Amino acid sequence: MQETLSASTEDVLSKKRGRKTVNLNYFAEKEELAVRNFLIAETFEEKNKIYNEFLRAPLDKMISSIIRRYKLYRKDMNFIEIHTDTHSFLMTKVDKFKPAKEKKAYSYFGTICKNYLMGQIIKDQKETNRKVSYEDISASIEERPDMIYRIDDDVVESHVIINEYLKELKEFIERESLNENEKKLGYALIDLFDNYEEIFSGADNNKFNKNVILLSLREMTNLSTKEIRSSIKRFKKLYLIIQVKMKN
Repeated sequence: MQETLSASTEDVLSKKRGRKTVNLNYFAEKEELAVRNFLIAETFEEKNKIYNEFLRAPLDKMISSIIRRYKLYRKDMNFIEIHTDTHSFLMTKVDKFKPAKEKKAYSYFGTICKNYLMGQIIKDQKETNRKVSYEDISASIEERPDMIYRIDDDVVESHVIINEYLKELKEFIERESLNENEKKLGYALIDLFDNYEEIFSGADNNKFNKNVILLSLREMTNLSTKEIRSSIKRFKKLYLIIQVKMKN
């Protein structure tokens, strides 16, 4: 699969740069079905045929769009290198997609790519920071408290909390009278937490980058940042209630 990537990447790079209207027609129902066929294919030859015929080009376009739209460029790497590295990483995560949960592969793949790219950028920044003083790095993005959400270092405890929150969250959405934005956000949170181990696998020491989560929620709900911050208040309260209950 790796050898087949460069030709399509060059085609993507040869297109005229500039802001364009977002068009997801390159990853529609045909491609969603191809992902499911890829997952159930029993031989490498079958998977390779499906990948080359239906998935390689759409995934190339998706990754190119993500890198440019969110400006996820890495130091000392050109666009083709970033693109190839991200595509290779994504292919290691394809088998973790669960069609039975009735989720869109496009949304899952996009979240994986964004999280990976931002995780790599943070790692690159950390490597640079090792060469300068603490005063110089105190304002860097990975150290800013407003950019980082931390989950306790105890992995088991975090897992238990997340599972409990998911259970309560699903019941909360069905039980409470929520407005349209709150419902959209609630179901998006279920998707994120339901796959948190795969989606946020690039985060070191259980640090969940708030930028990745915010970008994912905006894409999944089509809500603005302001609308998300307003709608998430009730879900934050639910989380705090669960924390207190579990501590007791």
